[in-house]
Amino acid sequence: MGQKLIIVESPAKAKTIGKYLGKNYTVQASMGHVRDLPKSQLGVDIDNEYNPKYITIRGKGELLDKIRKEAKKSDKIYLATDPDREGEAISWHLSHVLKLDEDQDCRIEFHEVTKDAVKNAIKNPRKIKLDLVNAQQARRVLDRLVGYKISPILWNKVRWGLSAGRVQSVALKMICDREKEIKGFIPKEYWTIECELHKEKMKKAFKVKLTTFNKKKIEIKSKEETDKIIKELENGEFIVKSIKKSIKTRNPLPPFTTSTLQQDAYKKLSFSTKRTMSVAQQLYEGIDVKGYGTVGLITYMRTDSVRIALEAQNSCKDFIEEKFGREYTVEKFRNFKGKKNIQDAHEAIRPTNVQITPEIAKENLKPEQYKLYSLIWNRFVASQMAECTINAISVDIYNEKYGLKANASSIKFDGFMKVYDYTTDDEGNNTNFPTLEEGEKLVRKSIEGKQHFTQPPARYSEASLVKTLEENGIGRPSTYAPIISTLLARKYVERLKKTLEPTELGEIVNNIVSEYFKQIVDIEFTAEMEKKLDDVEEGKEKWNKVVDEFYSPLKEAIDVAEKEIAKVTIEDKVTDIKCEKCGRNMVIKHGRFGEFLACPGYPECKNTKPIVQELDVKCPKCGGKVLVKKSKKGRKFYGCSNYPECDFISWFEPTLTKCSVCGSYMVKKYSKAKGNYLQCSNDECKNIQQVEDKN
Repeated sequence: MGQKLIIVESPAKAKTIGKYLGKNYTVQASMGHVRDLPKSQLGVDIDNEYNPKYITIRGKGELLDKIRKEAKKSDKIYLATDPDREGEAISWHLSHVLKLDEDQDCRIEFHEVTKDAVKNAIKNPRKIKLDLVNAQQARRVLDRLVGYKISPILWNKVRWGLSAGRVQSVALKMICDREKEIKGFIPKEYWTIECELHKEKMKKAFKVKLTTFNKKKIEIKSKEETDKIIKELENGEFIVKSIKKSIKTRNPLPPFTTSTLQQDAYKKLSFSTKRTMSVAQQLYEGIDVKGYGTVGLITYMRTDSVRIALEAQNSCKDFIEEKFGREYTVEKFRNFKGKKNIQDAHEAIRPTNVQITPEIAKENLKPEQYKLYSLIWNRFVASQMAECTINAISVDIYNEKYGLKANASSIKFDGFMKVYDYTTDDEGNNTNFPTLEEGEKLVRKSIEGKQHFTQPPARYSEASLVKTLEENGIGRPSTYAPIISTLLARKYVERLKKTLEPTELGEIVNNIVSEYFKQIVDIEFTAEMEKKLDDVEEGKEKWNKVVDEFYSPLKEAIDVAEKEIAKVTIEDKVTDIKCEKCGRNMVIKHGRFGEFLACPGYPECKNTKPIVQELDVKCPKCGGKVLVKKSKKGRKFYGCSNYPECDFISWFEPTLTKCSVCGSYMVKKYSKAKGNYLQCSNDECKNIQQVEDKN
């Protein structure tokens, strides 16, 4: 057998695959893209069908030389980049760099990093799918045209370094529009009435809510009206009119897609979309699990499909029957309907081997990996389990012309909820409901009127923004996390108690883009563009034509904007930090390398200094302030503000906690085995203290 070269994207993936194959295989990592459009120029020939000009990415020359050397020694080359548009494009670029024949079967694809999946892929190589490459190329060219044509206008009119992205601008507009709704919202007063009732010979009460008057839904708008109704209820009798008992079934949710994983991880684990995708990538690329070796724990994590392979369903059914009993299995496999216009090339996100439970994998996983894997594993297993059955009771009670209602529920059979619980609000909260009879008179314990005000729509959280983007067909699974990261990095949006609030800068940029580039921020237009990119992938549209349909009206809008947009002045934020040279309060300025402090007295006073993060702890040596600093290589460390007089320095974050053994200060540390913990800073004292992981 001759030597074979397999090229993947990441070193972690290369390491995992290398363990599956023999000595005749060499596995190299491309470290993502190897060619791209140049940063110093547009890189798109607008007059020649928008043909892109690709160059080797800076810093990739040495890596490519190494890959070329391995390629020359190899009889066969396999391109095993990720199984999506982006991965297909990377393979295409690699084929050009290595001068491979376009008709050569050099592309292999697997949706899970397991030994069988990799070996089966090697047995079934295929040609590079140019339609997928063209779809990615069209997206890249579109984004470059928007970014490099609109961004300079923002630099000239607002501030250097701003950007306008094709999909990012739509997301920003959604956040800004929501903020306008919140600010313009006028709350309206309304009241509700709740009663506590009990049987004549029982003191334990249950709650009922007033719902109707004369069999019509009741709306109470004032305290006077509330007091009048309460008085009438007190003078009347509460009679049980009807009791309805039923058994409800609740079906499990489908396994995760990229969008639903990001939403659930945000709600249940407080993971940002970026963090979720980073941890999911680690689980996909491979973890060394005791007893199983190095294995990719989940299938590919960029997907909008809820499809499950039959083999996975069979193994899951066997596992459920063995672990929980036959009554928890389903006779017919449960398949879920996906949304329209999705790319169904991948499966849903699921464990590659259901036998590797979170508990088995736990000792080999970091805490965040364990939490996300548990979420994915539980959701998948639950999707193939029996439904949950619920005993439900609905009681209608009348008091003259007033109607009141109470609901109660209890679990009859937990089914899938044994591994994955999700709650709904429709079953009521009276779990200890007394036995009632129709026509029975109930005793009033209390009646309470509660004042409420209508609430404005909530600001978007990362989870709700992802959900809304997906529902509107904006972006695709691989774009959700980068969209949010870009908005935060550009300071267009900031996190406020887990919600996304537009900044003044974000509002200004949105106003400009919304006024002069309506097409860019139009939700329907952007969703239609996504469909056209899908059509390119399916070979139904030519990529150059799709780009031209987009760019022609954009060019006209750019010409108008350059002439009409007035210069926008953003006031610098004033701090309470005094300038050492002239005593003025310094302001926050924005430069090419981020924010810094500057004296507002420029040009008379040219004092500037970096913005330094300050910890809420005192220097253990001199009592000064502890600052967060960075080394020349970018590594974070902690030092005293009184340097060089005080030489305190620590690679680990000092805390206010004192060591219970020797009294020295404790520092924050992390390890795969222990998770987050505190350790004594005294090298001679080995005392450690476990801390609760808040994430």
